Amino acid sequence: MTQYSDACIARLKRVSTATLTTQLFKRGFRNVFIQGARPLGAYSENMVGPAYTLRNIPAREDLDRVEGFANPEHPQRKAVENAPAGKVLVMDCRGDTRVASGGQILMTRLHVRGVAGMVSDGGVRDSGPIARMPFPVFCAGPSAPLNLAQHHAVDIDVPIACGGVAVYPGDMIVGDADGVVVIPAHLAEEVAQDATEQEAMEEFLLSRIAAGAPLPGTYPPNAETKAAYEAWKKSHA
Repeated sequence: MTQYSDACIARLKRVSTATLTTQLFKRGFRNVFIQGARPLGAYSENMVGPAYTLRNIPAREDLDRVEGFANPEHPQRKAVENAPAGKVLVMDCRGDTRVASGGQILMTRLHVRGVAGMVSDGGVRDSGPIARMPFPVFCAGPSAPLNLAQHHAVDIDVPIACGGVAVYPGDMIVGDADGVVVIPAHLAEEVAQDATEQEAMEEFLLSRIAAGAPLPGTYPPNAETKAAYEAWKKSHA
């Protein structure tokens, strides 16, 4: 399992998913932004952590009954109870928003255990109280019915699809106000570094645009603008 440096985590907490998708696009990755997963609340910093996954298939009436939750081996409950601290629980709900993928009690358990956040391409119940929690939850929106009505949890910590994106255990997950991006594990360190540099450049370019500079020669920057940026960077070191 990939180990990420503290510097990588710190950088990813500061850069936007927009910047990260641009960096991944430069490396040939076009499908990295989870569709339908939006922040349920307003969070003070980015959600960042390696993926710990749960896969659901469609429910079947003879198997998916409330009594099943009493079994500690029930995959949904087991995933919540065993998700490692610092990781992000990512649920494959097949984009089905008819039911919830979890509720306030499960999200509270994840939060208390130190899990970094939860991502689902399905719904979430108890959305009001969850939105007021400091625990980051990204989902397709509120949905009151319990998961058993449509979901049968089957696998933990295996490759899944979430919002049309392949998510492998250990991939770096980053969420902000725009949504959630998946960074392949082997690219996370370099992407975090280059994204930080990109945002420093864009801070400088934004100040020029705000001061009236035209787009040509500024965004993207020509040689003269790049030289001015290097001087600006030294003065702001």
